[in-house]
Amino acid sequence: LVIPALLIATAALSPATATAQAENDATGEDAYPPLWEHAPGSLMDFPVKDNRILINAWNYLQRLGMYKILLNSSGKYFTAPRSQDAGNILWGLPLQHGWQFRTGRLADPSSATSCGHEDGDLLCISVRSWWSCMNYYLAVIPFLGAVDAGLLGQLPHEVEILPPEEQEADFCYSIAGCHARFPRLMDEWKAYFERAMSPFKVDDALSLMWKAHVTSIAYALPMFQDSLKYLPDPEATFGEDWANAVDFIAATHFSTDLVNTNHFQALLPQRMLLEGDVPPASSDFSPQQNQVLLMLRALHKANQLSGGLLLKLWRKAMSTEAGRKIGRELIENLASS
Repeated sequence: LVIPALLIATAALSPATATAQAENDATGEDAYPPLWEHAPGSLMDFPVKDNRILINAWNYLQRLGMYKILLNSSGKYFTAPRSQDAGNILWGLPLQHGWQFRTGRLADPSSATSCGHEDGDLLCISVRSWWSCMNYYLAVIPFLGAVDAGLLGQLPHEVEILPPEEQEADFCYSIAGCHARFPRLMDEWKAYFERAMSPFKVDDALSLMWKAHVTSIAYALPMFQDSLKYLPDPEATFGEDWANAVDFIAATHFSTDLVNTNHFQALLPQRMLLEGDVPPASSDFSPQQNQVLLMLRALHKANQLSGGLLLKLWRKAMSTEAGRKIGRELIENLASS
């Protein structure tokens, strides 16, 4: 069970394929999240009221703006192998957010509102979207952790996130509130940004980032299990398979820079999965996308059947820098074949 499943895992987590999209220039205009140039690039671009900077994290551009500010503020600290801005390992977060927006995964899946739909407010992020709620924990909390760490310098006002219209209790909205609600999670993101502002090895930064990333998903998954009911069954299954796969990706310290992330995202389905989608029979998905959906499913099932032993063994194999290097090379070799 273990060896075949590990091979399935590495194939499923490939960062590059020969798809047409992956062959495009990964640092060109199309490489950035949708509407990237329109997102706020400074905290001063947000409204200020009662000595508080107010951010609506349920608007695509404003949530994207938080990522853009993190990229703008952290670029000078990062020395990833790739050059200039493209080498920032934080690119994985806004690019995933952009993929979710572009593929309709941030819209209201219940159709009870027009939030996120073309016939309504396209930039609206629905609190009923499983993807958007999961992403909140990988957007707002990292952002507030960065502010708390001093990445953005001394601010003239406190930062406050506006609550959604429903499910307000599922989220936190300020540095103090998030520390009180999710102390471990905030501490891990703060520690990552503090480390990023000091001399560091890229692998050390990736280790801390992925640690915080995995913790974010671990907190969010049980909280938003009920939100899966709004999704078609194939999409709900894919969401859970994807969340499981992140644990395996994290163990390799995969570099989430601009180029790697864009290559990897070419493998993901470019629309929501609907009833009747049964990979590898989805004709509008590329062969690679169909294959990855199958592999993610197999990986999740194998991990469940082993009671989580598969992930434990994988993490043990990836516990050294040499092991992680071999793991990443195996991923690339399996992808190319």
